[in-house]
Amino acid sequence: MRLSSLLFLVCFFTVAMSQCAAAAKARHFRWEVSNMFWSPDCEEKVVIGINGQFPGPTIRAKAGDTIVVHLKNGLHTEGVVIHWHGIRQIGTPWADGTASISQCAINPEETFTYRFVVDKPGTYFYHGHYGMQRAAGLYGSLIVDVADGEEEPFKYDGELNLLLSDWYHESIYTQMVGLSSNPFRWIGEPQSLLINGRGQFNCSLAAAHTPGAKQCAGAGNRHCAPVILPVLPNKTYRLRVASTTSLASLNLAVGNHKLTVVEADGNYVEPFDVDDIDIYSGDSYSVLLTTDQDTSANYWVSVGVRGRQPKTAPALAVLNYRPNRASRLPASAPPATPAWDDFARSKAFTYRILGRGTPPPPATSDRRIELLNTQNRMGGVVKWSINNMSMVLPATPYLGSLKMGLRSALPSAARPSDTFGRGYDVTRPPANPNTTVGDNVYVLAHNATVDVVLQNANALARNVSEVHPWHLHGHDFWVLGYGDGAFRGDAGDAAALNLRNPPLRNTAVIFPYGWTAIRFVSDNPGVWAFHCHIEPHLHMGMGVIFAEAVDRVGELPKAAVSCGATATALMAGAGAGGHV
Repeated sequence: MRLSSLLFLVCFFTVAMSQCAAAAKARHFRWEVSNMFWSPDCEEKVVIGINGQFPGPTIRAKAGDTIVVHLKNGLHTEGVVIHWHGIRQIGTPWADGTASISQCAINPEETFTYRFVVDKPGTYFYHGHYGMQRAAGLYGSLIVDVADGEEEPFKYDGELNLLLSDWYHESIYTQMVGLSSNPFRWIGEPQSLLINGRGQFNCSLAAAHTPGAKQCAGAGNRHCAPVILPVLPNKTYRLRVASTTSLASLNLAVGNHKLTVVEADGNYVEPFDVDDIDIYSGDSYSVLLTTDQDTSANYWVSVGVRGRQPKTAPALAVLNYRPNRASRLPASAPPATPAWDDFARSKAFTYRILGRGTPPPPATSDRRIELLNTQNRMGGVVKWSINNMSMVLPATPYLGSLKMGLRSALPSAARPSDTFGRGYDVTRPPANPNTTVGDNVYVLAHNATVDVVLQNANALARNVSEVHPWHLHGHDFWVLGYGDGAFRGDAGDAAALNLRNPPLRNTAVIFPYGWTAIRFVSDNPGVWAFHCHIEPHLHMGMGVIFAEAVDRVGELPKAAVSCGATATALMAGAGAGGHV
């Protein structure tokens, strides 16, 4: 190669790299988490907010940016962490924000700095991951736009952001005591559903179309004033929708409008049109909506309960066609939420989600882990178990204890099982309802291709099997397929798997009495939670831990491991010599 050509290439790559570095930004935030009085559904309660806001501030960044959040714990009597849901934390496992897993809880009046890269565009959110603080309101939106010079594979004129949640009037502390009591006290159904932190309890914005309902009294309370979504006629809007519910599975519809699904969990999907979407806790979607209806009218956005007997009224917002007045309520009835137990409809929607522009999964796997999800008892207390082991979290974070070789800090020395008995009848309550506790740590080889089969079963009560959305930290996974009944691992089950264009997700649903198969590559050194995203179910033990090449993890920030046995080891000058 001529010297002039070589110099040109050197200059070209130097300029290109400097331009990339200039384009990517470090975005700094100073947050304080605190309790405050708020009225999410017009009933005043104590919520956990950030900087005096509920929901917390929206983070907006571009792919490749570094997010830096200096988080002060202003709660008086308990710790706090924040999980950045859907962000893979490549190279920063200590910033995942999971108490007792990736870090120590941040003590009152202390500050912890989260620093991580948002490496790909998409619709995400963040939430508390200590106790049940998410159910107390600790959550907000995290939106990542494409990097400068990049384009989305679809066009739109504007954007609307919908963060969906459910809301309880009973405190999370009362809920947690009930879940751990003998006799067991279930949390029940939420009192209201919220859109962007706003809802209405014991009244309806659409009372004229709801027999026996009381009309909500105006918009005098800014905390619970109806959400107004302003749009212009004959435009296409991207609706970013995420669910951070504690319990409820949801369905979203917009009156008279079709929706085109284009993104799921930060990954593009083959576009398809629907009248409504099911969205489970932990899910996020982008859907396109075209404002091609009667321009003299406004339209309802309706969010109702799916998967459980609905005892909570739908949440409503107004799609406001400008220049119509925002206070002009739609004349037609809100879209009806599909029957809560129409699982055939739910499956039909879920099965239509296919990958677009994402790499196909490896053709074969190195390991298969089958996780049987059952409801059990331990000492009279109701638990959820995986392969007959209910997860408990230790005083010492897994990441620190495994990195530093402090195996004595783990709750249990027992290794969890990779499978369960083929004779187990998933259609009946467990013959032996007793269970035990453990750390549920699965050690994965570095860069292995891992299949996980999530198997749903009957709960303790007869004829009860619930929806469970499972979320994996630190990874996206391919959803290979779903099945009804017991997973057999035979040719019939193999035929149900999609190895050509499965969607990449970070959350996957298991339907009642069914199974879901996922595949991922263990290429992100760290310790990662994999659990049901329903808050009380995780509290009752429904989860496992994946430990990957912990010896390859860089030096841990002391603030992330200065508790439990790791704090003692640090004081004693212990090295980071453990291997997993």
